[in-house]
Amino acid sequence: MGFPDPFRRLLYRTYERNLLKDIRQAEVPQHVGFIMDGNRRHAQARGQLPWEGHKLGSDTVEALVEWGREIGVRTMTLYAFSTENFDRADHEVDQLMGLFATRLAELAKDNRILDNGVRVRVLGRTDLLPQHVQQAIQIVEAATAAHEGSRLNFCIAYGGRQEIIDAFQKIIAKVERGEMRREDVDEKVLGEHLYTGGDDPDLIIRTGGESRLSNFLLYQAAYSELFFTDVHFPSFRKVDFLRVIRSYQQRKRRFGK
Repeated sequence: MGFPDPFRRLLYRTYERNLLKDIRQAEVPQHVGFIMDGNRRHAQARGQLPWEGHKLGSDTVEALVEWGREIGVRTMTLYAFSTENFDRADHEVDQLMGLFATRLAELAKDNRILDNGVRVRVLGRTDLLPQHVQQAIQIVEAATAAHEGSRLNFCIAYGGRQEIIDAFQKIIAKVERGEMRREDVDEKVLGEHLYTGGDDPDLIIRTGGESRLSNFLLYQAAYSELFFTDVHFPSFRKVDFLRVIRSYQQRKRRFGK
């Protein structure tokens, strides 16, 4: 027989407090990338429509941002929609676009974002997005442009290979204009021309049971620590997040040395 719900909640709260205590005694990853996978399978397993899973996933995003802020994560980069996702059924894409527009507009007025100086950006080929989503992006980015506390990046209409191509095109244009010499182009310069501006993730987490990057931060992930979990993103809990952080702290990063 399982524990009653109130007792189970008490156990989880106690476990969370102990994890937080352990985590605060070691170095926390400053940039966390997150592949938020499993929304549709979560919905399917419950007899729900795909976009109901995405709605539940967007609720988890709000909690995830708070968990990261609580332990001192400086940057979170969340993989929300790839360029390949445009190939999904039209009605599912439309539902997702509406959800993006609504959530981004809400962030522009969210006191947790405004009071804590969080800068929100959307990374990707945003020109491919519907106009109402582009307008919501402009609103939230303008509202948080001067913030210097931490960063929250959403990758929407994003692809890692496309990001590298876009970076090279920017560099080539500068070389052609005489603003940069070809021999000056190195890893640092390329990184600075990526959407993330040279800010590489220390840690990348993927939910949903798959063990691949799926075209996410391909260049930046060269020395990132990778964690994969079977938990569908809408079911991802604070205790799951803290466990990953603690496991990250137990690893020894060598950066190829």
